[in-house]
Amino acid sequence: MLLDWGGTVDADGEPWKFRIATLLAAEGVVVEAERFDRAFYAADDALVGTVSHALSLVGVSRRLLTGLTRGLGVEDSALAERVAAAFAERSRATVQRNAPLLAALAGRYRLGLVSNFYGNLEAVCDDCGVRDLFGIIMDSARVGCEKPDPRIFGTALDALGVSPAEAVFVGDSLPRDMAGARGVGMPHIWLVPATDERRTACCPADPVVHSLGELEGLLL
Repeated sequence: MLLDWGGTVDADGEPWKFRIATLLAAEGVVVEAERFDRAFYAADDALVGTVSHALSLVGVSRRLLTGLTRGLGVEDSALAERVAAAFAERSRATVQRNAPLLAALAGRYRLGLVSNFYGNLEAVCDDCGVRDLFGIIMDSARVGCEKPDPRIFGTALDALGVSPAEAVFVGDSLPRDMAGARGVGMPHIWLVPATDERRTACCPADPVVHSLGELEGLLL
């Protein structure tokens, strides 16, 4: 069983961009969506492969918020620090809430992560106390390719010693997670917030869930 990390294990279908935008808005930083997206993706891309493999969750959050606020023209290091700390705390709390379910799944399946990340996903998993639950961790910055590239999925499946048909992928992104899994012939489960109007899976036979907890009824 393969899972995405950001937006999946650490949230119920809400990507980092949305969660950070919400935290910044609570601090009074509200910008037009297109401008925010440009600044976010520029800050996000700048971190890929440039951070220490040992960088913690709050450390990478701080780096991301520093780059993002600078890109938005908000020169307030205290603001970036507050939002980074709040984001890391909420993400860690969600992972720890999901930890009993992940442990139960790990008792029945071989678990792995496949994530578009910065090179420090193993450290982030350690930081959140769930590293030992995953037999493999495929961090795109370490593997050298990103979802939906079939190579990152193939590398994960080879490491687990299973065929695509013998595995299932759980993720929150249609273009990266669902399309990538579909491209290699792997069954997939889409995690989407209950408030999201998109309720139809990309493939009719594949389930849609609104929280990671719903996997208990599907897979245990």
